[in-house]
Amino acid sequence: MAHLGRRRRQTFALRLERWWPDLLAGVAAVHDDAEAVAVRLVQSAARGYAERDRDLRDLDDRRLLRPDWVQQPGMVGYACYADRFAPDGTLRGIEQRLDHLQALGVTYLHLMPLLQPREGDNDGGYAVADYRAVRADLGTVDDLRELAATLRGRGISLVVDLVLNHVAREHAWAAAARAGDPTYRGYFHVFADRELPDQYERTLPDVFPDFAPGSFTHDPDLDAWVWTTFNAFQWDLNWANPAVLAEFADIVVDLANLGVEVLRLDAIAFLWKRLGTDCQNQPEVHAITQALRAVARMAAPALLFKAEAIVGPRDLTPYLGVGERTGRVSDLAYHNSLMVQVWSMLAAGETRLARRALGHLPATPPSGTWITYVRCHDDIGWAIDDADAGAVGVTGPGHRHFLADWYAGVHPGSWAEGLVFQHNPATGDRRISGTSASLAGLGAGRRDPEGAFARVFLAHAVAFGWGGVPVVWSGDELGLPNDPDWAAEPGHEDDNRWAHRPRVTDADLAAGRDPGSDAGRVLGGLAHLARVRAALPQLHASAPVEVLDVDGGRVDDGLLAVVRRHPSGVLVGVYNVTPEPRPLPLSVLHDAGLTTPLDAIGGHLVTAGADGVVWLPPYAAWWVVDA
Repeated sequence: MAHLGRRRRQTFALRLERWWPDLLAGVAAVHDDAEAVAVRLVQSAARGYAERDRDLRDLDDRRLLRPDWVQQPGMVGYACYADRFAPDGTLRGIEQRLDHLQALGVTYLHLMPLLQPREGDNDGGYAVADYRAVRADLGTVDDLRELAATLRGRGISLVVDLVLNHVAREHAWAAAARAGDPTYRGYFHVFADRELPDQYERTLPDVFPDFAPGSFTHDPDLDAWVWTTFNAFQWDLNWANPAVLAEFADIVVDLANLGVEVLRLDAIAFLWKRLGTDCQNQPEVHAITQALRAVARMAAPALLFKAEAIVGPRDLTPYLGVGERTGRVSDLAYHNSLMVQVWSMLAAGETRLARRALGHLPATPPSGTWITYVRCHDDIGWAIDDADAGAVGVTGPGHRHFLADWYAGVHPGSWAEGLVFQHNPATGDRRISGTSASLAGLGAGRRDPEGAFARVFLAHAVAFGWGGVPVVWSGDELGLPNDPDWAAEPGHEDDNRWAHRPRVTDADLAAGRDPGSDAGRVLGGLAHLARVRAALPQLHASAPVEVLDVDGGRVDDGLLAVVRRHPSGVLVGVYNVTPEPRPLPLSVLHDAGLTTPLDAIGGHLVTAGADGVVWLPPYAAWWVVDA
């Protein structure tokens, strides 16, 4: 850093002073000789800091002055595959769709895996062969840098995936290991025989039981067994090796210097392996994240981490930081439980389970917040906690079976048109694929179109009104149904998740501009939610969330009522998940602190009859504030 001016050197020294304790503590929790490893990581941070261009340094300053930027109620996200969203399938083509995103209120754009994957089957891009190259069909690294700058100029933060748990078998590290290099062999979990793998397998779940059962693969080049949690071509990394941590510190600062503002830490729950466990959510995972985050804070403090931890409700909050790691790990985490409970409420037509599950989640730390969503690129796994289910008089397996039946469209009365994904006969587990429109009944069969429009709007209103950063999955803002030709593309025929990853066409966007079309109705509704949300400080992500009357019985079982308390005032979100009107005592709103209740979404005063009861229309979604 000798070539830098005195002031820049001083700035880095101050960051080092601030973040060194976090870095050292994170490293010491997983590696011996922690100080030597931490010094190596500081070198990565210093290099990244020295190479960071002026525009990104200005962004760092703005983010440091407003550390809650991502928690603002004006934040709305969008997630898509670049090649399925851009008209020409390239990163440069994304620029032609920015007016559409801004009309939706988007300030956060997650482009699905775009780093160079292996050729052929690559798990939708999550088998990375080169972290420093972009898929050739999408463009170049320079294209990515230019797109990030364009987005930044429009007030949109770029989000990119960083796959941490594994690399493609064709990655240079794996190729060197297969060639016999002992250094790179140490980057992976390699076993000469099945003795240890068999011991691990006793407690490991199958992620893809249909097409990739088991967690170990015999590789003929290695003449050994390698750990492959997901697919045979995805080799799990050995994070017990400090060299792996050092490699990823360099990758993190390089991506930040391209202009990436949020890294989605893919499969983060799986990083640490411990015999006798399911090898998920181990405490070392959070120590590794703390170390990488400290490196990022030194080099590029504008960069945030988002944990892709699709785990049980009780395991979620540690990814945002609890105890000594509060404020020291990921800034964002997926609220998978909220998504599952939204679909559960709509299918069951009641909220007891959701009120129990959501009401008993630990609070998020002040510096961390949720990504809330109705759908994502992945299937829906019915993560219903057995204890929560038992507390409201149902069984976990029974309710999961009901939800799979309902959203597969085989349960009597179902309006859904989902597809069963990864049926595991041994456990009975069935996950579901499908767009929001098709799952809500607005698919090709249009089993209940008017109810479907209301359900799509209601589901998104819950996600937008929870706090955090609501993210809309590509095509859901236009009410696109399942793609009937999902299996026609080579490599997709065995993975029906491609049914809910439709290509967005110019015709779809034109329909979205027509308020009388299906697409226009859905887009208009979601854009309205974004506009209303941006004006409500109560939806700042730091405001605590309370599910009202979880046990008291004052809230009808067809309603979900959630209160957010902010210094500027109170907001009560009230959602009717049934196709019939449902009552709410006006006193519930008064007791929450609202004197003159007004539904901010509909713009109407909330008044009661002589009996003091307010009746919410079918599938109503209200954000009630003081007029």
